Amino acid sequence: MTSTDTGRAGAAAPSRWAVWAAYAVPVCVLPSAIWRVSLIFTDEAPTTWYMIFLSTLSLVLALSTLGLVHRWGEQVPRWVPLLGGRPIPPGPVVILAAAGGALLVTISAYVVLNLTFQVVPRGWVGVGRDEPAHPAPGWDVLRYYAPLIVWGPLVMAVAADHRRRVTSLRAPAR
Repeated sequence: MTSTDTGRAGAAAPSRWAVWAAYAVPVCVLPSAIWRVSLIFTDEAPTTWYMIFLSTLSLVLALSTLGLVHRWGEQVPRWVPLLGGRPIPPGPVVILAAAGGALLVTISAYVVLNLTFQVVPRGWVGVGRDEPAHPAPGWDVLRYYAPLIVWGPLVMAVAADHRRRVTSLRAPAR
């Protein structure tokens, strides 16, 4: 990736590891999203909308991480009506990405600690009043969710690299 790929003249290119990490985020989210969507074809539960919504939302959020290493994350694409071509302020982007990554780390830590130490007792697992009771998931289900543990740290690392690049643009020349 060259410096012109970032959309600003003289902007630092993202680190190679940051590009790899940004592309790893959707790969980590994909197994759980595919597993959830596959359930709508096998389960007659009335929560199919929830499975589709959660899978779509998680993939959209994961793919948005790519904006931290590509031009479309720094400038609104020209084809977008009314906003096309305008720069995206980097401060809120970095704050939002870091906060999202921290939230994902917190959720992952809670899940791992709860599975390990049974802080919250296992109970009914389901969504909605009409949802039939399901047993707590075992490794056959958790294997699809295990890659999600690295989602938060990857997002925070890519956000840190994005911040490094953005602050290098504002630094005075010496």
